[in-house]
Amino acid sequence: MVSKSKISLIRSLEMKKFRDKHGIFVAEGGRLVSELMGVFECEWMLAKTSWMATQGNIPARELLVDEDDEIRKVSFLTTPQDVIALFRIPTYDISEVKPDKQLVLALDGIQNPGNMGTIVRIADWFGIEDIVCSTDSADVFAPKTTQATMGSLARVRVHYTDLTDFIAQNSRLPVYGTFIDGSNIYEQTLEHHGIIVMGNEGNGIRPALEAQINQRLRIPSYPADRVTANSLNVAVATAVVCAEFRRKIF
Repeated sequence: MVSKSKISLIRSLEMKKFRDKHGIFVAEGGRLVSELMGVFECEWMLAKTSWMATQGNIPARELLVDEDDEIRKVSFLTTPQDVIALFRIPTYDISEVKPDKQLVLALDGIQNPGNMGTIVRIADWFGIEDIVCSTDSADVFAPKTTQATMGSLARVRVHYTDLTDFIAQNSRLPVYGTFIDGSNIYEQTLEHHGIIVMGNEGNGIRPALEAQINQRLRIPSYPADRVTANSLNVAVATAVVCAEFRRKIF
């Protein structure tokens, strides 16, 4: 049986201040939990026997069997799944991020949890291992955001820092950003290393960062003379940009 104190703890993890206080985050669903188990330290898990039978060894400090549908009491999902777990929030060293050797995504004020989670999945798909975020970006360890990553958190490191300082330290490298007045991305020579900056859903890249970008790109609409939407969703734009960078490899 899940204790009242444990229920209270889990529900509190919807708020960042409590995730920071306890150093743990929530993950729900068989695929997500399975992906994270091999990478992050699992403090606690509640699972149905049918799911546990498919996993072999489960490296959880505390493992409870869900015999009375108790997952429903603590789940953040409309339709609770077969397992819910608490994992330790990892600590990454931003000095190990090497945009001189690989592509790095930089997210400036991304607010929507779904966009943040989807961008982590996109980075995973295109082999980008580090995402550097401004401190006002959505927390990747919030329940909705973690859920949206679909397990890609196991392979993508997400850092939070002062983006202006981070980019200033790497100003000699290619720093890319997308703008309405940028150069057509499909006509540019793109490097296999550097920083790709993606901006806030409503305001784009803030002026202080824009001033540091030395490669201004544009995703052209089609056809050029047709009236279209005034912008792309930031996650969609990230996918288009990353795909074009990787296409240049082949």
